[in-house]
Amino acid sequence: MGDWHHPRRGSLQFWPRKRATCSIARIRSWAKESKVKPLGFIGYKAGMTHLQVTENRAKALTKGEQVFMPATIIECPPIIVFGAAFYKKELFGMRKIASVLAPKMDKELDRQFDLPKKTGKTIDDIKDFDDIRLLVHSTPKNTTIGVKKPKLMELALGGNKDDKLKYAKEQLGKEVKISEVFAQGNYIDVHGITQGKGFQGTVKRYGVPIRQHKAEKTKRGIATLGSWTPKRIEFYVAVPGKMGYHLRTEYNKQILKVGTDAVEVSPAGGFGHYGALRNPYLLVKGSVIGPKKRAIVLTPATRLDKKATKDAPEITYVHK
Repeated sequence: MGDWHHPRRGSLQFWPRKRATCSIARIRSWAKESKVKPLGFIGYKAGMTHLQVTENRAKALTKGEQVFMPATIIECPPIIVFGAAFYKKELFGMRKIASVLAPKMDKELDRQFDLPKKTGKTIDDIKDFDDIRLLVHSTPKNTTIGVKKPKLMELALGGNKDDKLKYAKEQLGKEVKISEVFAQGNYIDVHGITQGKGFQGTVKRYGVPIRQHKAEKTKRGIATLGSWTPKRIEFYVAVPGKMGYHLRTEYNKQILKVGTDAVEVSPAGGFGHYGALRNPYLLVKGSVIGPKKRAIVLTPATRLDKKATKDAPEITYVHK
């Protein structure tokens, strides 16, 4: 008879199990890039499809053959640079010292904050700084999801300090397209908020087994909340609570295609629960977190395997 083994219920890797504070993910680390360009983009999840591609992985058993591959379609309307944030190095990291806004901004930004009536500082007024990040917002009004309120975030820049300053001056108040940030075959990290599932019990939330009908007290619960007469329930005990709407990151997703013609992937009548595509889009290999219409943040891969196939497979068929 083997040793008695009872693994715990629910992963402690995702803790605390609480809802995200914002509907768009925040980025805590950025990839290093020598070329000056934004290190991220905001897109909207439209749905999934499946493709027929020519397998190009070097060690795949089906190399050179036609295989089916699931893919996610992310609509990517252009983002607008409405400002720049300047940072200064300190003992324990970076501190924001100033923010500069564009003289003319999209009127939809008024849905997020009160637009200033007077022009403030300019980029040339900031002399002593160590890093620059772009203040950008999405343009959901260009899509068919029925939302006008844009998403705001800061995007890091690649390149050295002088290149960042020059790029920020040139792009202030202008649009940035998805083709300027990512290309076909690139690997990206997908940051998003998962679908909310409301208040759930321990069986669905932690995978606790349902007890037999003669068990004491409850069936869809746990036998004990911990030690006898605990002062408080420990955080690792499986208890009911809210589930879903968590901030999650998926690493090393390959871009199969950067498309401009939505007819190539759109079904007749548009995507269910989303609508029609009106902007450039990405075909990303595999699934992507979150429901349809969710804002997704795409960044260059930070943990890329050097042996990963850099070229995207050739697409021969797209299911509509």
